[in-house]
Amino acid sequence: MMIPEETINKVRQATNITDVVSQYVQLKKKGKNLFGFCPFHDERTPSFSVTEEKQIFHCFSCGRGGNVFTFLMEVDGLSFPEAVIKTAEISQIELEESLINDRNTNPQATDSKKELLLKAHEESLELFHHILLNTKIGEQALAYLTDRGLTREVIETFGIGFAPRERTMLHQYLIGKDYQPTLLKESGLFVERDNGELLDRFYNRIIFPIRNQQGKVVAFSGRIFEVDDHEDGPKYLNSPETYLFNKRNVLFNYDKARAAIRREKEVVLFEGFMDVIAAWQAGVQNGVASMGTSLTNEQIHMLDRVTDHVLIAYDSDNAGIEAAKRAADLLSEQTDFDIEILSFSEGMDPDDFIKENGAAAFKELLSHGRTTLFGFKMRYFRRSLNLANESERLGYIEKILTEMLTITSAVEREMYFKQLAAEFDVSLDSLKEQFQKYFYEQRNERAKETKRNTPSSPEIRSTTFPQVQNQRRKIDSTERAEQLLLNRLFHFEEAWIQLKNLPNEFHFVHDDYQMLYILYESFLDHAQSDTSIEAFIDFVKESSLKSKLVEIELLSVSEEMTAREIEDYIDVISRKSILQSQLKEKQEAMTEASRRGDQAQLRTLMIEVVNLSRSLKNS
Repeated sequence: MMIPEETINKVRQATNITDVVSQYVQLKKKGKNLFGFCPFHDERTPSFSVTEEKQIFHCFSCGRGGNVFTFLMEVDGLSFPEAVIKTAEISQIELEESLINDRNTNPQATDSKKELLLKAHEESLELFHHILLNTKIGEQALAYLTDRGLTREVIETFGIGFAPRERTMLHQYLIGKDYQPTLLKESGLFVERDNGELLDRFYNRIIFPIRNQQGKVVAFSGRIFEVDDHEDGPKYLNSPETYLFNKRNVLFNYDKARAAIRREKEVVLFEGFMDVIAAWQAGVQNGVASMGTSLTNEQIHMLDRVTDHVLIAYDSDNAGIEAAKRAADLLSEQTDFDIEILSFSEGMDPDDFIKENGAAAFKELLSHGRTTLFGFKMRYFRRSLNLANESERLGYIEKILTEMLTITSAVEREMYFKQLAAEFDVSLDSLKEQFQKYFYEQRNERAKETKRNTPSSPEIRSTTFPQVQNQRRKIDSTERAEQLLLNRLFHFEEAWIQLKNLPNEFHFVHDDYQMLYILYESFLDHAQSDTSIEAFIDFVKESSLKSKLVEIELLSVSEEMTAREIEDYIDVISRKSILQSQLKEKQEAMTEASRRGDQAQLRTLMIEVVNLSRSLKNS
């Protein structure tokens, strides 16, 4: 699929990179640039930068960088044409119908295992979905979903399907599409018998597709519906972990909810798929759910990249309350989320609430039925206590005062002090005095812990601090001159003319910079209209060179350029190049002298090599 250069330029020039990156990364303004957590690696300190002025991104930790197309290619695993089309979709730029049709009907052929497994899952989804909506076999499951309040529109939005009782149907279907048995064994869609026969893993279940961050189907979850509750097996059966699917890295509906999460500035965290889907149908589209287990660090970091605020909307039964407490603790430990808890009537879950009270009541609850995290903890810790008992009452007060150490707001602490004082008829002064005691105990314990973990040797100490962000590597004066010269070549025609008019052929010392120089010359020869750095980034194919190019583009330089400045850069680079050439000649002469057995010449050359090496090091 070829996209005309004028179309590529049109899409790039009409797109603000911030609008695209913000779909994936929570960006905050710091100075001229925007910063956030890098989507390409886990980190505790935001080192991912977007420069709107230059329309490029760069991570100061892992070094990745590029323009808007590079970002989508890296984060979503897209080809260049796919990245251009997706950028146009995000920016609402109309493209020729033929390009869209090419993308949909003639995707690039690939033999990679990942692409084949993704395609197998997509075709399985199409089959399950068709059976649910268009066959007699699926009528009972469709009636069940309709009775649960799901509309046909929401069923199609989420691609819900049905796997019939027949356990060889999907296998026959995919074999008929020329999938190899060895690939199907790895898909997680089948169970292998002792004799090697493959049986469909999912049968007689409603099927929910599970998508990754890019919206690709990587697994399924099959739900027994009520008329078949007598059958063996769990209520929900998920795909096993496979080449495509690791449940630690997946949140149900994250791909669809991400834009709404950013728009609403919060995520609603549900327990189950049906809660997410019911909320979506009610107009609440910023909901996600974990994969039937406790939240993982990976899932928490996914949320941390798009929002600062989490609303936990778990079931109100004992299991749901315990799960909400675990989730809140994990979220508090890992990040600085603002966490609230949605309060339902006892024994009710979000899906039940929406069915019983309607969408408007659910939205009203979202607005006014929230409890602060600490308010939730106060209710949680008293659940199993008899507060008429003096000992349990004192223990509860001490527990709450200890938990209050996590509250940073003095106003919020004062509110809870007053609540405790009123409920238990205790003076505010005594509560605050006890709180201060716990505060100083905790501070002293932390100081002791820090002292225990700090080595006495300064040499060791310098290497034991956790490295949350890689420092920029140190470069010598020659490499810095090469970077600055390239920066000037990219932006000033005068620098290019000055370099081309040198009496001798010029070479950069480092291969990467020489390659960028050659590529830029070729780019200028072939570019039809747009000769910007953003366009050059697309011209450069190798990711490591793209990153170096972005690093060069982000150098802090004067807006003015002089001919003397270019001469100085050339002198520094040429001096290093001459020294390297001389060193190579001397080393070759040493080899020849050694072969001849000329010890006197060998000693003379060795001294010269040492002196040249020293000069190179200092240059």
